[in-house]
Amino acid sequence: MELELLKIFDDEGNQIGTATRKDVHRQGFWHEAFHCWFIQREEDKVYIYVQLRSKEKKDYPDLLDITAAGHLLAEETVEDGVREIKEEIGIDVDIEELSPLGTIRYCIEKENFIDKEMANVFLYECSQPFSEYELQQEEVAGIYRIEWDSFKKLWEGEDGKVQMEGFEIGSAGEKIYLEKEADIGDFVPHDRSYYQEVIKGISQRLDLM
Repeated sequence: MELELLKIFDDEGNQIGTATRKDVHRQGFWHEAFHCWFIQREEDKVYIYVQLRSKEKKDYPDLLDITAAGHLLAEETVEDGVREIKEEIGIDVDIEELSPLGTIRYCIEKENFIDKEMANVFLYECSQPFSEYELQQEEVAGIYRIEWDSFKKLWEGEDGKVQMEGFEIGSAGEKIYLEKEADIGDFVPHDRSYYQEVIKGISQRLDLM
């Protein structure tokens, strides 16, 4: 099996070479990622979409995360990262349909794992119903949407829980539609500052301040 190589960077953002995904996280090199958040307007409400990571994932299994995201390989440009959307959740989107929210740098550290990401963050205003989502089941176990105001209050510390609606994949591959409650502990522990930067960028882009 060919090892995936990622570009690695110094603290100033200069590329200093390439490394395997394992070494990137073991040694704590800065590396690039592609993040895309889905937003949907429906009547007088706005929703933000999150994915439920598969229980089989090595990192952060069974936690809520960015709608679609992944590492950029050494030979890829930021624009190539759009492939993650189709691969993970089955929605075919062109890079021209996305709104860039900038690059957000953050670091997560835990035992034997240092994740220093330079996240190229994008926004997609979607209209697809849940029925159109086809999940890469070894990566993604479900898709939920959360009312924007509730999501915003959660990460600004005003409210401890959010209500979600969406679906998860059952044992026979069927979509099981659910309503659930979640709190911060149910999300991948990206820096709170990362979520706040995303909220700020989306708010400005969609005039949701």
